[in-house]
Amino acid sequence: MSRERMFPLRSVVLGAFVPSLVFEVGIGAMLPIVAITATHLGASLAVAGIMAALVPIGQLLADMPAGALAARLGDRRAMMLAGLVSAVGFVGCALAPHLAVLALGVLLIGGATAVFNLARHAYLTEITPPLRRARVLSTLAGVHRIGLFIGPFAGAAVIHGNGLRAGYWLALGTSLAATAVIAAVRPEGDEHGPAAPAGSRQTRSLWSVLTEHRQVFATLGVAVLLVGAVRGARQTVLPLWGEHLGLDPAVTSVVFGVAGAADMLLFYPAGKVMDAFGRLWIGIPAMLTMGLAMALLPLTTTVAAFAWVAVLLGLGNGMSSGILMTLGADVAPPGERAQFLGIWRVFQDGGAAAGPLVVSAGAALGSLAAGIWVMAGSGVVAAGALGRWVPRWSAHANRTTRRRAGL
Repeated sequence: MSRERMFPLRSVVLGAFVPSLVFEVGIGAMLPIVAITATHLGASLAVAGIMAALVPIGQLLADMPAGALAARLGDRRAMMLAGLVSAVGFVGCALAPHLAVLALGVLLIGGATAVFNLARHAYLTEITPPLRRARVLSTLAGVHRIGLFIGPFAGAAVIHGNGLRAGYWLALGTSLAATAVIAAVRPEGDEHGPAAPAGSRQTRSLWSVLTEHRQVFATLGVAVLLVGAVRGARQTVLPLWGEHLGLDPAVTSVVFGVAGAADMLLFYPAGKVMDAFGRLWIGIPAMLTMGLAMALLPLTTTVAAFAWVAVLLGLGNGMSSGILMTLGADVAPPGERAQFLGIWRVFQDGGAAAGPLVVSAGAALGSLAAGIWVMAGSGVVAAGALGRWVPRWSAHANRTTRRRAGL
C-alpha cells in the first residue's frame, strides 16, 4: 500500500485539528480581555497594552525551548503538557489579585501556546504524507483562524451576566478539553512513527541544529521573517487606520471581522494548489496581494473603500494560510524536526512581532501612512525573497507535479 493511501485521517482530524480548534477558541476568548483585566487591576492604558503583548512575547521566548521539549517528550506529550500549563495560566489570570500574577499567567499562556503550536506542527509533519502536506498544514492554519474567530464571541457570551473573569474560565475549559482529546486519540502508525517513545528520538542540542543548518536560516529564514512581518502587520494597520479616519470603534470592529471572514475562505484551496504545483504558486501571489492592499490602505478615505481594502488584505492573508508551516516541514531534517522547527518559529514569530512595531514606529514619527507603506514594500521584498530561496515544488514532489509546474 502506498504511503499516499495510508493517510492517517483519524490522527490528523481527532489528534490535531479538533484539539487545535478547541484550544484556539480559549485563546481567542482570552485575548480581548487581558488589557481590560489589567485596567481593572489599576494599570494605565500603556501598561495594559504591555500586558496584552505578553502573549506573543511568551511565545517568542518559548519557541526554541519548545523545540527541545518536544524532541525530548514527543509531540503528543508536549501538546498535553502545554494544555495543562495553559490551564494553570488561565486559572492565574482568573484569580489574579494584582498585576504581577496576571502578567505571570499571561506569560505562561504564551509559552504554552508556543509549545502546543510547535508540537502539533512537528506531529503533523511526521504523520502526513509529503504530497498531502500543504493541504493538511493549510487546513491546520485555517482551523487556527476559525478558533480565534469563534473565541471572542464565545467569550462575550459567557462574560455577559457572569463578569469579565468568566472568559478565563471558558478558556480553562477549552484547554482541558483539548488536552483530553489528545490523550484519548492514539496515533495511527508503526512503533517507530510519531507514537514512538520519546527516548527513541534524537535529542541534539539546539545550537548544533542551528549551526548545521545555518545556511537555510540565513536565506530561507530571512524570507520567513519578512512574510511573518507582513502578516503580523495586518493585525495593526486596520484598527490604526480606522482610528486615523475617525471611524466609530464598532465600525472598525465590523470591518476587521469581515476581513477575518474573508481570511478563512482560501485555506484549503491554497493548500491544494501548493501540493499540486508548488509553494511559490501561493507564496508569491499572497505577498503581492497583501503588499497591494497595504499600499492602497492609506489612500482610503471612506468606510466603503476601507472595507474593500480590508477584504483584499484578508484574502491575501488567507491565501498564505499554512505557507510558513509547510515550508518549515519541507526543509526540517527528519531526525531533528522538533528542534529545527523551534528555531524556525523564532523567525516566524519574530517577524510577526516586528511588523506591528514598524507600523507603530511610523505613527510615532508622525506618519502612519509611511509605516504602512514600508510594510507594503516589505510584501514585495518578501515575494522576491520567496522567489529567490524557495524551490518551485516540494522536495518530495513527483514527476507529474514537476511537469505541471513547467519544470
